[in-house]
Amino acid sequence: MSETIALPRLEEDVQPRLAVRRVLGVARDAWPRILMPLIIGIASLGAWEIAVVVNDVPPWIVPAPSVILATLLRDWHTLSVSLWITLQITFAALAVAAGLGLLLAILFAQSKWIELSLFPYAVILQVTPIVAIAPLIIIWVNNVKLALLICAWIVAFFPILSNTTLGLNSADHNLRDLFRLYRASRVQELFLLRLPAALPLFLAGLRISGGLALIGAIVAEFVAGTGGQASGLAYRILESGYQLQIPRMFAALFLICVTGIVIFLVLGLIQHLLLRHWHESAIRREG
Repeated sequence: MSETIALPRLEEDVQPRLAVRRVLGVARDAWPRILMPLIIGIASLGAWEIAVVVNDVPPWIVPAPSVILATLLRDWHTLSVSLWITLQITFAALAVAAGLGLLLAILFAQSKWIELSLFPYAVILQVTPIVAIAPLIIIWVNNVKLALLICAWIVAFFPILSNTTLGLNSADHNLRDLFRLYRASRVQELFLLRLPAALPLFLAGLRISGGLALIGAIVAEFVAGTGGQASGLAYRILESGYQLQIPRMFAALFLICVTGIVIFLVLGLIQHLLLRHWHESAIRREG
């Protein structure tokens, strides 16, 4: 009498194990990324606090972190308004840079002659110091916020354009030949092949441009703030320096640093969420 061998139901057995391993793997990788920078940051702040207290450094030279925190809480109403103005300029510049960068990259991908003709001018915008041309832009543009937006856009524009153009031109040539073999239109090739291939590089450029947009906004605010026409965080730094309110200057610098870190992390999260299921750079390998 033959015996029947029961084969395991692979799908039911393997899937829960893979899910558990995935969760444990993500947790195992996430904790070092959070704890190690946190430990170093707390240790650095502690050493800073001790050095200032032990050496009796006056706050108008180098304030202690506790003094900076107290100043931040005390002047939060003023600093938060300035932070909001800086954020408006930063995000508006990033949005314009992303939109124009993507559209121009698509235009460059359609014609090599257009790319060869216009790309050098994008390079000129990139290599021209924004500090040198910001005063001219502020003079030429009557609206101060629009002038600040233009300055921040100039700084943030090039990485998106360059990365997206590279991504569009890096689509697999064998797949492009396959699209032509099946007589796909240029629009179909663009949306079904070249744009998905360029998405990782576009997101990488966007991640870089997020911080550059903040830098451009701060630099432009410094220039505009010399005339008292801006009220962003850069203007608060200038104002605090003129009044020798060094703790408030450090508080404004702290807000700028935190803002840049948050922008970088949020854009990194967006990049991970959009690529995690299909792109090699974001797919987590099971051990």
